Amino acid sequence: MAVARSILVISWHPINDLDASYQELGADWHRRHLDAARKTRDLVRPLQALGHQVALAPAPA
Repeated sequence: MAVARSILVISWHPINDLDASYQELGADWHRRHLDAARKTRDLVRPLQALGHQVALAPAPA
């Protein structure tokens, strides 16, 4: 039932949003995304371990 619900939710979103469009993320999206998240985590954790409070904000484009 959980898988059926997930499929139903996934199929509901494009039906509900008529302006939705598909955008190919690329074959290496997972690698790029995970690498960036891992690097960020690996830089933040030592600072937190030293007792610093870390707040991240996206860099301006």
